[in-house]
Amino acid sequence: MRLANSIIKPIVTEKSVAKTADGWYTFKVTMNASKGLIAKELKETYNVDVIDAKTMILPGKVRRILKTRKYKKTPSWKKMVVKLKKGQKLDLFPIE
Repeated sequence: MRLANSIIKPIVTEKSVAKTADGWYTFKVTMNASKGLIAKELKETYNVDVIDAKTMILPGKVRRILKTRKYKKTPSWKKMVVKLKKGQKLDLFPIE
């Protein structure tokens, strides 16, 4: 589910869904995506204003391949957390 060119998908966890009440939304983005580029894509696609943006590059993990003695390293990926203007929201996350 690719939302735009640099936004890959929303991250839906207990913590990220709880932070949507405060206006913070979490996305998995491409490694070359910048804060300004993501803010511009969200503005064009969903007509929302981004107030604050935080990015973090998470390292890949070493995982064991089943039934062998071999290990494989998963690739690193980039996560971005954006805060929207008060009163605006995205309907990307399930609400229970």
